[in-house]
Amino acid sequence: MAAEDRDRTGAAGTGTAARGPAGATAAPRPRVRLDQPRATRRRPWPAYDPEAFGKLSERVARFLGTGRFIVWMTVVIILWVLWNVFAPNVVRFDRYPFIFLTLTLSLQASYAAPLILLAQNRQDDRDRVNLEQDRRQNERSIADTEYLTREVAALRVGLGEVATRDWIRSELQDLLKEIDDRRPHPGAGDEADGRGR
Repeated sequence: MAAEDRDRTGAAGTGTAARGPAGATAAPRPRVRLDQPRATRRRPWPAYDPEAFGKLSERVARFLGTGRFIVWMTVVIILWVLWNVFAPNVVRFDRYPFIFLTLTLSLQASYAAPLILLAQNRQDDRDRVNLEQDRRQNERSIADTEYLTREVAALRVGLGEVATRDWIRSELQDLLKEIDDRRPHPGAGDEADGRGR
C-alpha cells in the first residue's frame, strides 16, 4: 500500500502526480524545439532559386544590350514584314497593320524591362558591397598611414636626442683642448722654476 501511495504522489514526493494538459479532452501539444530548425512547409506554388533567376536575368540583360541582339531583331522584323507583304495570301499570318508583330514586340519589351531592372538592381547591390569594402580598406589605409606618421615623428624626436657623429667629434675636440690646457707643457714649467737648460 505504501508503494501505491508513492506511485500516486510522484517520485519526488511532492504530492502531485504527473499531469497531462489542462482539460479532460485536450490533446497534448507537441513541444517546439528552439535548438533545431523548423521543417520546411510545402507551398502551393513552385519554389525558385532567386540567385539562379538573378543570374539568368543578368545574362538576358547582357544579351539585350549587345549589337548581336539588335541585328537579329532587325533581321526577324524585316523577314516578318517581307513575308506578310509578299507571300501568298494563304500563308500570311499577320496582314498589313502587323498587329501580331506589334503584340510580339510589346510582349518582348514587357519582359525585357523588368529583367534589365533586376540585373541593374543586382549590379547596384554588388557596387554597394564593393564600395563598402573599398571604404573599409581606405579607413584601414588611413589608420595605418597615421600610425606610421606617428612612428616616424617619434623616431625623429628620438634621433634629435641621439648624439650625431659631428656632435661627438666636436665634443671630443673640446675635451682634447681642455686636457691640453690642463697638462703642463714641458718648456713652460722649467722657465717658471728658473731652471733653464
